[in-house]
Amino acid sequence: MSAPDEAAFPERPGERSSAEPPAADQSSADQLSAERILSERVFAGGRSKPFAELTREEVEARAQELRSATGWGPTARVASVAVAWRELAHLMTNSGAQTVGELDPHELAARAQKLWVVPPGGSLLC
Repeated sequence: MSAPDEAAFPERPGERSSAEPPAADQSSADQLSAERILSERVFAGGRSKPFAELTREEVEARAQELRSATGWGPTARVASVAVAWRELAHLMTNSGAQTVGELDPHELAARAQKLWVVPPGGSLLC
């Protein structure tokens, strides 16, 4: 089976239509990884939606929710995830992004595991 090309991924609501083309040295695997991360479903605002559609307010709420769930023992591991969501909210504020989809997808790919959008190791089945 051949790998899908960029035309196979239609633009989603909240994405920038004037996105810069990927760098010449970027592999298609990296591009698909970023696309996969943006399409991962996340529960926010009372419903499940693609990560790309999360608003800055929903990201801030997720950071606060995780921060309040942090405790001792097993829940102490949540602290680093809460920090990652808080950093994402700051990134959105500093860049003026209203949704996650407006951010650089490759920067999001670098943050995805810390946010637990993509589980550590890339799969829940590992």
